[in-house]
Amino acid sequence: MNVRRSAAALAAIGVLAAAAPATAADPSPSASPKVSTPSGLFGKNDPTYDGVWRQSLALLAQRTLGYRPATSAVEWLVGQQCEKGGFAAFRADTGKPCEGKGGARPDTNSTAAAVQALQAVGGHDAAVRKALVWLTTLQNKDGGWGYSPGAVSDTNSTSVVIGAFAAVGQDPAQLHTGSKTPYDLLTKWSLPCEGAGAGALPFQPDKKGKLTANADATAAAVLGALGKGFVTKAGKAPEQGHSCADSDKPLTPAQVANNASAYLTDALTDDGYLNSAPMPGGKSQPDYGNTADTVVALAADGWTRPAKKPYAWLEKNAVKWAEQSGPAAYAELVFAAHAMGDDPHDFGGTDLVRALNATGPAPQTAKAADEKAKPAAHDSGTRVWWIVGVGLVAGIGIGFLLSGRRKRQQP
Repeated sequence: MNVRRSAAALAAIGVLAAAAPATAADPSPSASPKVSTPSGLFGKNDPTYDGVWRQSLALLAQRTLGYRPATSAVEWLVGQQCEKGGFAAFRADTGKPCEGKGGARPDTNSTAAAVQALQAVGGHDAAVRKALVWLTTLQNKDGGWGYSPGAVSDTNSTSVVIGAFAAVGQDPAQLHTGSKTPYDLLTKWSLPCEGAGAGALPFQPDKKGKLTANADATAAAVLGALGKGFVTKAGKAPEQGHSCADSDKPLTPAQVANNASAYLTDALTDDGYLNSAPMPGGKSQPDYGNTADTVVALAADGWTRPAKKPYAWLEKNAVKWAEQSGPAAYAELVFAAHAMGDDPHDFGGTDLVRALNATGPAPQTAKAADEKAKPAAHDSGTRVWWIVGVGLVAGIGIGFLLSGRRKRQQP
C-alpha cells in the first residue's frame, strides 16, 4: 500500500535512507518541525511524516490481537485531530490551528487510518463522526479521493477512505457526489486482462490519461473494491477461480478485486515477494510492506492458497525489516497473520505481539476482560453514520445522496 502503508514506508525512509496512507497525489505529507518522540506515541523515530499513521496501525493491531491500548496512546491520537475533523501526519503543536500559517495540513490517509483505529478502540464516536464528515467533503466528482484537500483522486487514497467508512458499517456504494461512487473509480481504472499489467490498477492516470500497473495501488484496491479496511479475515474463494476475467459488462467491485489479485499473484517473484521500484542506477529490492499488503489482499479475496508462498517468505525474512521500520511494520505483519488465520505469537519464531507492544505504551487488558467496555461494531457504526448523514443534509450541502483506504511504485 503506499498510501495505506505510508507510516511504515516513510519510517523506512528515515531509518534505511530508503511510501497510506502514502503518498499520494500530493506526495509530500503534512510537515512539522522535527521533534522528540512525544509521550504516548508508538515508535522512537521522528514522527513528522508518519506519527498518526503508525499510531493508528499500532492501536488497530493491538485491538485485533485482543488488547485494550493504553489510555495515553489513544489520547495522543485523539489529540492530533484538527478543528475541522481531519488528521495531519503529525502536529508538533496541537495548540496551533491546522491549515493556518505554519500549521499542519490534514490529509485523507492519516484521517482514514485514525478513523479505523478509533472505531476499533471504541468510545470516541464524536471524533470518528467529525473525521468522517471531513472526509465526505473531499470526495471528488469521479467518486474517489486524493491525498490532500483539492488533490486529484488516486487509487490508494480512495481505498483507504473506503476502509474508514466500512469500519463504521457504512456501505461505500452509498458514498457519491453526483452519480459516481468510489467503486466507479476503481472499476474505471481496472486494467483489462489482456496486455501489460493485466488486472492491475494504477496509482492514478498520467497526464495523458494512460493507466500503468502499480503493485502498491493494486494491493490497496483489492481491499477497497471488497469494501474492507486494514483488518480482515480470509474470504471465500472467488467463483471465477484464480484468474483474471474480462466481461462484456462493466466489472463488479468483486471482479475488480479478483482481477487485481490475479495481477498480484503474477507479480510475485519465484521466491514469493514483490520487488520495489529500483532507485536510479540501482537494483530492485524486496518490498516487505507491499508483500505484506499483498498477503492481506489475497487472503481477503479468498486467494489463501496463492497467499501462502508470500506469507512464508515474510515469516523467514520480514522480522528484521520490522525491527528497523517500527510499529507500523509490525502492525502490517500482524494484519497479514490475522488474515491468514495464523498465530502472530509465532511468526517465523518471532512473537509479533510482544514486539509490537514493546514499541509503545503497554496495553491495558486482554480481550476477555474488555468485551463489555467495547461497543458492538455494528451498533456503533450505525450510530456514527446516521450522525454523519444528519450533518451532511443539514449543513454541508455537497450533494451527497444517502440512499439506503507516496511515492509511486512500479511492480
